[in-house]
Amino acid sequence: MAQFDLPLDELRAYRSASAEPEGFDTFWAKTLQETREHDLDARFEPVETPLKTVKVYDVTFAGFGGHPVKGWLTLPAWANSALPTVVEFVGYGGGRGLSHTHLLWASAGFAHFVMDTRGQGSAWGGGETPDPVGSAPAYPGYMTRGIDAPENYYYRRVFTDGVRAVEAARSHPLVDAERVAAVGGSQGGGITIAVGGLVPDLAAIAPDVPFLCDFPRATTLTDRHPYREIGNYLKTHRGRTEDVLRTLSYFDGVHFAARGRAPALFSVALEDQTCPPSTIFAAFNAWDHEDKTIEVYDFNDHEGGGPYQEAAKLAWLPAHL
Repeated sequence: MAQFDLPLDELRAYRSASAEPEGFDTFWAKTLQETREHDLDARFEPVETPLKTVKVYDVTFAGFGGHPVKGWLTLPAWANSALPTVVEFVGYGGGRGLSHTHLLWASAGFAHFVMDTRGQGSAWGGGETPDPVGSAPAYPGYMTRGIDAPENYYYRRVFTDGVRAVEAARSHPLVDAERVAAVGGSQGGGITIAVGGLVPDLAAIAPDVPFLCDFPRATTLTDRHPYREIGNYLKTHRGRTEDVLRTLSYFDGVHFAARGRAPALFSVALEDQTCPPSTIFAAFNAWDHEDKTIEVYDFNDHEGGGPYQEAAKLAWLPAHL
């Protein structure tokens, strides 16, 4: 697929038309306050593995509604004092996977906390965190679960889990709470931006080809899934467009980006039809910190920079952690 979105010079200036909903900050403050009424109850159980260079812990913590959320904490085997830490969120349909599959950041000397995504993990990777909350009728997938109201929407729970994942990571004695970064690709990038807007004291964020940004444009520009789930829902639920976009506005990365307070390294691929470039630039251009940069991959689709972007993050993060 050739480049299909705006020219690069226009992308660099593009601003989303997504309207911030009234009470956005109040909605999220109330959500987090209610969640923090539940004890975080972060537990780290050592995992026996044949790996010699890392130590792995099976993590459980209380996310939205006090629901148990799983994760892995991977540390360099030599760690005996608090380390700079990378908290990672995974892509759509995936889960935390197996305990030996997250070696990059620990190999580079960081503590690495990866969060399982509730209700996901059966498309790839494997997950172990259920989502015990039901929803009104929805299109198969996750994008329309609870889309009838912001209070019911699926990503309210996921984004809140993400905030609690940072809190859980910070509770471990080998994590330096003042040197924590959030990273993730696609859905994980969207969660990263949301967490970056909700947690004001992160040291850095690095979202790659992020999903969940600029919903009004994304849902009308691409017919690829997962955004297409919203169109398919509205194809059946005629006349609901305004209500759906209002719900989605509370979860739009553009509005979280306007509250971003950390240095940021984004990435975008100009042939990406899953997360169109303009939707990513919408969040990047809104990110409210002067120390920000975006890596542009001209001839890539949703795979983005792949290992090249990993190398970019490995070079960029140490200066911020």
